[in-house]
Amino acid sequence: MNEFLLKFITVFKDQTLRKRLTFTILALIGFRLLAAIPIPGVDSISLARLLSSSQLFGFLNIFSGGGLSNLSIVMIGVGPFITSSIIIQLLTMILPKWKALMHDEGEAGRLKLSKYSRWITPPLAILQAIGFIILLQSQGILPQMTFIQMAVNVIVVSAGSMLLMWIGELISEFGIGNGVSLIIFAGIVSRLPTSIAQTYTKFASGGTGDLPFYIAILIVAVVAVAGVVYITEAERSVPVTYAKQVRGNKVYGGASTYIPLRLNQSGVIPIIFALSILLIPQVIFTTLSKLVSHPLIASYSGILAGLLLNPWFHGVIYFILIVLFTYFYTAVTFDPQMISENLQRSGAFIPGVRPGEHTRDHLGNIVTRITLVGAVFLGVIAILPLLIQGLSPTGDQSVAVGGTSLLIVVSVVLDLLKKIDAQVAMREY
Repeated sequence: MNEFLLKFITVFKDQTLRKRLTFTILALIGFRLLAAIPIPGVDSISLARLLSSSQLFGFLNIFSGGGLSNLSIVMIGVGPFITSSIIIQLLTMILPKWKALMHDEGEAGRLKLSKYSRWITPPLAILQAIGFIILLQSQGILPQMTFIQMAVNVIVVSAGSMLLMWIGELISEFGIGNGVSLIIFAGIVSRLPTSIAQTYTKFASGGTGDLPFYIAILIVAVVAVAGVVYITEAERSVPVTYAKQVRGNKVYGGASTYIPLRLNQSGVIPIIFALSILLIPQVIFTTLSKLVSHPLIASYSGILAGLLLNPWFHGVIYFILIVLFTYFYTAVTFDPQMISENLQRSGAFIPGVRPGEHTRDHLGNIVTRITLVGAVFLGVIAILPLLIQGLSPTGDQSVAVGGTSLLIVVSVVLDLLKKIDAQVAMREY
């Protein structure tokens, strides 16, 4: 505790750290002001009903930083930039030239790939803005627009997304922490006072009959946060020994180190993929049924809606998809063959394991086993809000604990603390 207080005092005493922290806070305040400016013609009652009934829109509201909750000029948030970053990351694993660019050029290669992400973001922002506006019109939340009105709104919403991307990069450069992650974090945290107030109001109006349930929810929240912190920071250390080499009269090597394999290497990406696979078809069929009056489309839309409204079916499919996508993303991002070759070239080996194919298979087996733990944990955290809502006496969504929001908040806070700790350590040296 004393060490934490000393670091806290150091942050405010150091002029550079104080300026970085102040810049980060002011940038996030500017983002929240932008998120309060709505586009014209919004039916707020219909919008609130849609956000409460649609899990997809609730999920997209998280990644917009809360900008979708009132259809602000930044309603699609940093979603296009996140999408472009995921696309570039996947292409890096598929295209040999980009893979070589990433591994051979180091920081310069990462800067080039980041530039490609920024280039892809504007067209993605335009497409998402058009899709959102058309979908919201079909739901009766936005009025029908002329071509000029549609073009103006698309330009405003796309520009808002690009502005948020720019603010996020400014935070990363002149502030503390990852700017895009902090924008999402600020949007999630901004909804906490409203959720707490709603929960308190319902608890106060219902008397003390539901007190044991709310106490249980509080205990589950504490356990869930502790579990996310533990799994996020957990890693499997694979020992590595460097062979001794004699050069002249000196002996080099012989040192021992380890390869840290994280228990959860994929973060929230599997949840993003699973929700897309699970909910986007429903949105497509629902939109088509609004735009095109065909009995087959209406029938498919009704079947999908009926299945996904069943909490047990939805929860089981959601859990299975998260586990599968966790394995898929880990297989894409973790290459045991490359690690084995790098170890062999540097004269290193895992004790008790032969270099080459045996090392590759050994690392692959370890990753397969630890990924199971991370995948199951991600699935449990993701469906935890559904379970709590199903057990709630009133079916209240405000008491739901877990899900993507919890993972993002804990990950961002841990990353921010590490960045601050690194800055303080650098100042001490």
